[in-house]
Amino acid sequence: MPVTVVRFNLVDPAATPASLNERYQAALEMATYADDRGISTIQTEEHHGAENNWLPSPFAFAGAVFGATRRIAVTVSAIIGPLHDPLRLAEDIAVLDLLSGGRLVTVAGIGYRPEEYEQSGVEWHRRGKLQDELLETLLKAWTGEPFTFRDRTVRITPRPFTQPHPMLLVGGSSKAAARRAARFGLPFFPSAHLPELEAYYNEQLVEHGTEGWTMMPAAETPLLHIADDPDRAWAEHGKHFLHEARTYASWQNKDIRSAVKSAATTVEELRAEGVYRILTPEECVTYAKGDTGSLVLHPLSGGMPVDEGWRSLHHFCENVLPRLKDK
Repeated sequence: MPVTVVRFNLVDPAATPASLNERYQAALEMATYADDRGISTIQTEEHHGAENNWLPSPFAFAGAVFGATRRIAVTVSAIIGPLHDPLRLAEDIAVLDLLSGGRLVTVAGIGYRPEEYEQSGVEWHRRGKLQDELLETLLKAWTGEPFTFRDRTVRITPRPFTQPHPMLLVGGSSKAAARRAARFGLPFFPSAHLPELEAYYNEQLVEHGTEGWTMMPAAETPLLHIADDPDRAWAEHGKHFLHEARTYASWQNKDIRSAVKSAATTVEELRAEGVYRILTPEECVTYAKGDTGSLVLHPLSGGMPVDEGWRSLHHFCENVLPRLKDK
């Protein structure tokens, strides 16, 4: 059976505080429902200063999900590592790891938006060094032993539940990211299907004498929405997918490689492209039984109405998942 993922970034370009409250509450209720029906993972992410209210605080959201669920993992993919205080992040992840019994997965990237660094008062040109410091600090902090941090001796408590440390991966699409992951002996999470970068990472593991593995997206990792009538759903809700796709594309340059990168400028182009797909339950079953590593449902994409998001999630859990048990 494929890994099943429900993604939330809580985007809503027309939001008011009241409507965002409704959206956040719905996401928690959806996470609980997904947990009860055996979904593997909730995926969330971090962006700052977005006019469409893109989620800026993924660990706060993860904590709320853990408090409402029993089994499901939460993958934060990805945090913008250099924007975080290393000691505070070590504490936050340790607490979430203890709270959840080891269900937190953190992917640490360095981001690609200079404006996020400017907003946080962090120098863009130092992002590589800051990421190195962050990863080194996390790994030392989680041992529970004293260590030197910025010329002073510190010790972080409590120790995490997961030993030797919580699940931490290095994300990115560059050789620098692959080298960093290998140097620290951490798993590598390429941001797209990049076999050549995976091979480079494996070479670097040998060179540094470390061990690791790659969690790489499949060649196709579409964001899915389930509906009885895809034509009608595209006509009524395609604008929400397009909003998210255009926002994401506006943040990226030609050197950024992503599993969900879109060049579409219209709903029609987006539908033809296949990065976002609206499928009937039967079509989703057929797709899932093919050569796919994961199914990523995105029920609240781009300001999608909550009721429509629930319809998609219900279809997925009640009319798709039961037919995949033997895959």
